[in-house]
Amino acid sequence: MNESRLMLDTLPAYLLRAALGLALGALLGTVARRGRFCTLGAIEDAVYARDTRRARAWLLAIGIAILGTQLLEAAAGLDLSRSIYTGPRLEWGAMILGGAMFGFGMALVGTCSFGALIRLGGGDLRALLVLLVLGLSAYMAISGVTALMRVTITEPLSVDLGSQRLGALLRLDQAGRIVVSVVVGVGFCIAALTSGAFRETKRLLVGAIVIGCVIVAGWWANGSAGFDEFETQAVGSFSFARPVGDTLLYAMLASGTKIDFGVASVFGVLVGSFASARQAGEFYWEAPDDAREVKRHLLGAFLMGTGGVTALGCTIGQGLSGLSTLSVGSMLALGAILVGARAGLYFLVDRHT
Repeated sequence: MNESRLMLDTLPAYLLRAALGLALGALLGTVARRGRFCTLGAIEDAVYARDTRRARAWLLAIGIAILGTQLLEAAAGLDLSRSIYTGPRLEWGAMILGGAMFGFGMALVGTCSFGALIRLGGGDLRALLVLLVLGLSAYMAISGVTALMRVTITEPLSVDLGSQRLGALLRLDQAGRIVVSVVVGVGFCIAALTSGAFRETKRLLVGAIVIGCVIVAGWWANGSAGFDEFETQAVGSFSFARPVGDTLLYAMLASGTKIDFGVASVFGVLVGSFASARQAGEFYWEAPDDAREVKRHLLGAFLMGTGGVTALGCTIGQGLSGLSTLSVGSMLALGAILVGARAGLYFLVDRHT
């Protein structure tokens, strides 16, 4: 026991974060595949089938993530001010534009970046194509040919708020912020659990609970267990926009880079999804049907990679990790993603009917 503790104490912080990212990512991939946890699927079910169960799973996961993350901050020393979601500068133009791009691209592909990892774990080669293009386009938007355009368009569309957190904007003291966090988190949970049909769908109910807890564990892994006060990187939890690009870079330049939570979590989701697919007998190779489908996936992946970087996150990064900090920017980004996804579904489905 003492030897194990000593090993953890001497393990470099980045390796500890990577180990936790791999394990938690595997759990996330397993649960998401078994529970059919999918943002676009939830939207499609609600719009076209009037079935809100998967949307309620999202609400429950968000509520649990909020409650757990705020508890970590209050009781375990997590410093959310070091997160990219809570900074003083609200880049509202980037949140809206990037979120809408990501959402529209998600509709074209048929899933988000996290969902593409889940699909690849089940043998879908279309998802491999999507992830390659998404990762490349993400880095193009960070420091490549689309970065200048991104900065030029979105930089003027921002405002300095001092803090993007809801409690700070309401000018509440610490006790007031805790009350608001509890009220919002519990509100999401109640909104999800008011449906008897959702409560009776155990795989969705259990999956949502586990996923919400995994998001909290991601904050703990980066902000508490694996936190190094001498490092300057931001504290975060799960996201699958830039980390997909980081994973491609690591695959090519492993000898010159360090693996960390984001890259390890991408590998973890793939491992978890693959294991779940094989165990359920759902693993089989799939390829694009025709050139038209390939073009749609290429465009969608480019929009998701570019939009995910612009909006500082994806459906998981902003929709769960970011929202768990009660960041107004994350609320704005998630809203734009949902609007973009609905517009994409209209483009693909409704306009032809």
